[in-house]
Amino acid sequence: MIQITNTWKDYELIDAGEGDKLERWGNIILHRPDPQAIWPIENHALWNKADAVYHRSRSGGGQWEYKHSLPEYWTIDYRELTFRVSPTGFKHTGLFPEQAVNWDWMQSLIRSHKDENLRILNLFAYTGGATMACASAGAAEVVHVDASKGMVNWAKENRDLSHLEDHTIRFIVDDVLKFVEREKRRGHTYHGIIMDPPSYGRGPNGEMWKFEKEITVLIDKCLDIFDENGLFFLINSYTTGFSSLVLDDLMKVTILKNYPHGKIETGEVALPIRERELLLPCGIYGRWERND
Repeated sequence: MIQITNTWKDYELIDAGEGDKLERWGNIILHRPDPQAIWPIENHALWNKADAVYHRSRSGGGQWEYKHSLPEYWTIDYRELTFRVSPTGFKHTGLFPEQAVNWDWMQSLIRSHKDENLRILNLFAYTGGATMACASAGAAEVVHVDASKGMVNWAKENRDLSHLEDHTIRFIVDDVLKFVEREKRRGHTYHGIIMDPPSYGRGPNGEMWKFEKEITVLIDKCLDIFDENGLFFLINSYTTGFSSLVLDDLMKVTILKNYPHGKIETGEVALPIRERELLLPCGIYGRWERND
């Protein structure tokens, strides 16, 4: 199944093609690489409107070329949430707008089950889009775990911008596997688990992460702390070559095997392209949801 994120007002994918995408973030237009956009561009003049262009380097990484003077950061809104946006040295902006379709799904489930005092765990939580969505929807507690102190601090800014200071959100800088193992020893459980693991990564103490090697281990460890009345389990992946069918199989033999009272849905997440009748693929997702 394809989940299309088409509910933004402050963000839009204007065009995409020839390895790049043109996006509007509030009133600022950015031109960034996207290896999935392999088709030709039809209206090159449209791309001249970009305020900044990210140029890739042959040695890795890249840098921004600013066509106009831009603030260090600015904010955009999604429904009741507000997020800080800032161009980074690795082409990212601090937000993955396509994930809003998953935020909506989680918020709907949480709002329908607020009487259960839901505890949510967000792993590889980045700047906290999913964290803020779950807290805003009424989760009793959200635990936000990421190995990067800088990203966790950014997430705290998003909490304040979204006026969620009075909500119970725990911010943890840690290796996710080690944190989950400690939570098992503590006897803590969660009604919702979210993970958005990178293809490759390092923990705060140099711990190595490789998606294909570690993902099954992480799911199994998370099942040890998944509450017997668990409500949802969400896995996102941007790892090239890892298909939604593989994720579907993996979730069936791990999550569904242990929690057969639920249902699984997998597929791709996509953004609509304003200037073309096309969709830009933005990774895959897998959802387990409790059958009520």
